Amino acid sequence: MYAKQYEITLPADYDMGIIRTRVAAGGHVLDDRPGLGLKAYLMRERGVDGSPVNQYAPFYLWTDPGAMAYFLFGGGFHNIVRDFGRPVVRHFTGLAAYAGPARSGPPAKATRRITPISPPGEPDGMAALVEREIAELSALGDGMHTAALAVDPHHWQLLRFVLWRDAVPESEAGERYEVLHLSTPGLEHLPDGRCW
Repeated sequence: MYAKQYEITLPADYDMGIIRTRVAAGGHVLDDRPGLGLKAYLMRERGVDGSPVNQYAPFYLWTDPGAMAYFLFGGGFHNIVRDFGRPVVRHFTGLAAYAGPARSGPPAKATRRITPISPPGEPDGMAALVEREIAELSALGDGMHTAALAVDPHHWQLLRFVLWRDAVPESEAGERYEVLHLSTPGLEHLPDGRCW
């Protein structure tokens, strides 16, 4: 499993209705994309849920790295480049994913938390940290649709991403997003549990 996200930060006075219309018109095009586990069409709106910015920030979980590469270079990503320029695309190696009790319905919210991984004091320090994070993900409540944990070994950061049925629990830290659409062509092919 591979996670990918790019963020398009927009002007403070940008009409976010443009993003809503864009997703309503074209979000379905990846609903049957081979190699894609899920794509969450995410948006943050300045002043909503603590967001300091207007931002369009799609998030992907891929089951096939070749399909992810093809999306970037052979078909799909060109629409973003055409309309917004070429954003930095962050990518992460998957460590775990979980199906939540709310997976039967569409999610309305998402959270993302990126945590720096400090140099380990013990040889198994990083593994212990990851195991703790995995245990936390597997224990999230009834409102969880899907949760994933991944690592960026270039910057040594852990990514925790959770889709929520509706309200995000107050205890959940990180950026909060509205989910405009969710494409799930390979949701059943995502791992259920630890994948390392």
